[in-house]
Amino acid sequence: MAIIFNHFCKDKSAIINATDCVKRIENFPEVCITTFSENIIKDYTTKNRSKTIAYLYSANGAIPVYEVEYADKKMGLFLSRVGAPACAAGLEEIIAMGAKKIIQFGCCGILNQALVGNKIIIPTSAVRDEGTSYHYFPASKEIQAERSSIDITEQCLKKHEIPYIIGKIWTTDAIYRETRAVVEERKTQGCIAVEMECSASLAVAKFRDVPILQFFYKADNLDADKWEPRDLTDYGKRCGSKYMGIALECGRGFL
Repeated sequence: MAIIFNHFCKDKSAIINATDCVKRIENFPEVCITTFSENIIKDYTTKNRSKTIAYLYSANGAIPVYEVEYADKKMGLFLSRVGAPACAAGLEEIIAMGAKKIIQFGCCGILNQALVGNKIIIPTSAVRDEGTSYHYFPASKEIQAERSSIDITEQCLKKHEIPYIIGKIWTTDAIYRETRAVVEERKTQGCIAVEMECSASLAVAKFRDVPILQFFYKADNLDADKWEPRDLTDYGKRCGSKYMGIALECGRGFL
């Protein structure tokens, strides 16, 4: 597998491209917000004016792409499927439809409770413990977030006095293989949280030259003698409006 991952192909065009599967949409929102919680998407679109402008199709079903308006700005909103490959495919198709900037947020597992607490996490980089990113970006242990995207998120959180922390994320393909030894190794590397899509999303964005802004909120805690599920199965429902508010405010700064 190391040989495969080290053999990066730079060709922009593949045998099957997102542009073969979806069509470019006229006046598509420049900024698109995406999250992994169906609860958050449904809650927002039910309570606020929105219209469906497209769909992302797969054997799992159709995902609506909404157009929403916030502070007189039109933005896209769609659900990302969980896991790096499915998430990357969705990003590819949204970009093919016409998105020029992406805001992505979701939950994560905590690796350093003392540092993170209840803060929003802004990733500076991600350890690439998944396979998708290696098809979009040359092999490396980590992939860096763009400083400009970090700055926009910081400015937004500071403006609204929302506590946050900046740090390294661990992206993994296998949630049931987060062993104690591996968790300790990632903590030694400086990782403060773990999730499943950050590094792949960064790689897709870099490959397609589309800025991406990311932030995460805490769910379960791995920094304890025994795993603490906490809000993992809440799927963002309890504080979803807060997280959507952050994303929309970041969208204002992104436009």
